[in-house]
Amino acid sequence: MRKGLNFRDFDWLLFGIALAIAGMGLVEIYSTTAQTPLANQFQKQVYWIILGCILTLVMSQIDYRLIVEHVPWLYLASVGLLAAILLVGPRVAGTHRWLELGGFTLQVSELVKLVIILGVAALFAERRNNAVTWGELVKLGLLAGVPGLLVALEPDLGTALTYVPIVAVGAFLAGVERRQVVTLGIVGVLILPVGWHFLRPYQRARLEAFIHPKQNVQGSSYQVTQTKIAIGSGGLWGRGLGNGTQSQLGFIPVSHADAIFAAFAEERGFVGTLFVFLLYLALLLRLLDAAQTTADRAGSFILAGFAAVLFFQVAVNVGMMIGWFPITGIPLPLMSEGGSSVLFIFLGLGFAMSVKMQRFVNF
Repeated sequence: MRKGLNFRDFDWLLFGIALAIAGMGLVEIYSTTAQTPLANQFQKQVYWIILGCILTLVMSQIDYRLIVEHVPWLYLASVGLLAAILLVGPRVAGTHRWLELGGFTLQVSELVKLVIILGVAALFAERRNNAVTWGELVKLGLLAGVPGLLVALEPDLGTALTYVPIVAVGAFLAGVERRQVVTLGIVGVLILPVGWHFLRPYQRARLEAFIHPKQNVQGSSYQVTQTKIAIGSGGLWGRGLGNGTQSQLGFIPVSHADAIFAAFAEERGFVGTLFVFLLYLALLLRLLDAAQTTADRAGSFILAGFAAVLFFQVAVNVGMMIGWFPITGIPLPLMSEGGSSVLFIFLGLGFAMSVKMQRFVNF
């Protein structure tokens, strides 16, 4: 393990890309909330980003393998905390998702993503088989399924779904066979009708709005209708900062949070959104490139799992705004307002830095 602080091999380019995306998100949060009662969200987001940066720097100095060794305890603590929040946690907007810390609230389910990523890495770190066994697939299912079920009961189906790409990529890298994928796919299709009966009324309404978007434009289809209008009205160069009619006049619900992409596209246009997409692409490629040159298998699984969940969130969030996916509460990484999401990403970057820097350490 390294002695003393060492930032010589710190990936400042990766860190800079993340800060650039977060900075563009900050500008948009300010634009959409400055003239509203939510104006203080901008200041809070600044604090969360600063805290996230500190956590990235601190985590980069810790050997990630020491944490992977203690994943079982972290996992048990995470599941216990999710269960406690569900049972006795504060009820906010009809949900039990939050842990109150002074004047701030923390969404534990966001940080559980990291625990699942580390759990997948621990599960496959020492294996040498050429193919994933059914027993390992069951373990993967339980690894994400137990916390996923608790999060879905909060209810927060969107966050629960973000656990899926982590285990999917883990299974792929570990060598899942085609017949196993087909079997699991068939099982998934068969249980879909069962899952429908456990959805809340508003969740069913969102799915119905996705399937029939023109049937209830003023009701369940309202948000996606307004986000499409906003994105289309942005044109090539956008309407300009603070000049987006859909976002500034309140037609887009939560335009500073889950729907920030629509607000950004309206004010920055096609050119601005293309630039943001290129930044996300650079971030993901940087992580995947590092995953191919790690010192061990655990590091590869950590980087690939982190990249997978980031890609999933970007794709689904943008897809929701243009009507390609049903509306769920999945934030746009680094841009959407929300401290818990910011902390997850910057902590994930800290683990990525640790994995990259450990390549140059002599043992």
